[in-house]
Amino acid sequence: MSNNRASKGTELAINLLAWGLALFWILPLLFAIWTAVHPPSYVGQFDLFAPLTLENFIRVWNAAPFDRYFLNTFMLVTFVVISQFVICTLAAYAFAVFPFRGSDWIFMVVLVQMMVMPEVLLVRNYATISSMGLIDTIPAIALPYLASAFGIFLFRQAFKSVPKEMDEAARMEGAGPLTILWRVYVPLSKSTYLAYGLVMVAYHWNNFLWPLVVTNSATTRPITVGLQVFSTVEQGIDWPTVTAATLLSVSPLLIAFLIFQRQFVQSFMRSGIR
Repeated sequence: MSNNRASKGTELAINLLAWGLALFWILPLLFAIWTAVHPPSYVGQFDLFAPLTLENFIRVWNAAPFDRYFLNTFMLVTFVVISQFVICTLAAYAFAVFPFRGSDWIFMVVLVQMMVMPEVLLVRNYATISSMGLIDTIPAIALPYLASAFGIFLFRQAFKSVPKEMDEAARMEGAGPLTILWRVYVPLSKSTYLAYGLVMVAYHWNNFLWPLVVTNSATTRPITVGLQVFSTVEQGIDWPTVTAATLLSVSPLLIAFLIFQRQFVQSFMRSGIR
């Protein structure tokens, strides 16, 4: 009896802690929503009867070419994610299914790249992009991210968990390597692809430093770089405008998460590192 009470008390404490952490995590988002839909005079006070307004969103949308920013971000994210899927899949397939002499050492070199922060290569990447004449273009933002060491590692682990019998059966049926990859390995690793794709979309949608360095005009800036025009401190920060612009930038990700929340969680549960 005492053990049941102790276990229930522990479960209650864990639930309360989880709810507390969730509330603490969501507070900035709630503050941003409150500030964005109310006049500036209500930023520092909480009044349930405060008037609601969309004027902040209208002012933000008219102050910057957000339609162009969203288009640039969509093209950038699509290009990067598709390229990573193709390149990482082929590399992981080679490491997992076609081992060769020295492949383990080469794979270790790939893993070492996961320890290198992108900021370390900022100057070298800029010099390379400049020599190619691609400064202030969408490909300039995407090129350093067309392949991912983490993606290769994750897909390799997923492919190694595929039963060898299925590979051998496909070979006996006369399927070639690429056919086996497309018909056997990729479908059985669907949850891994979904989890990795969601993470990469969120990362590159929010990437800021490299796009800031390599872009100079509104025709190529993604949404994160475009937001900096609302955060100049020389004239003071207009919090309703800043929060409205921030909500506009993250709204596609929030909407996608709310729609695909179940698939999002299940994909991570099913794509554990094996």
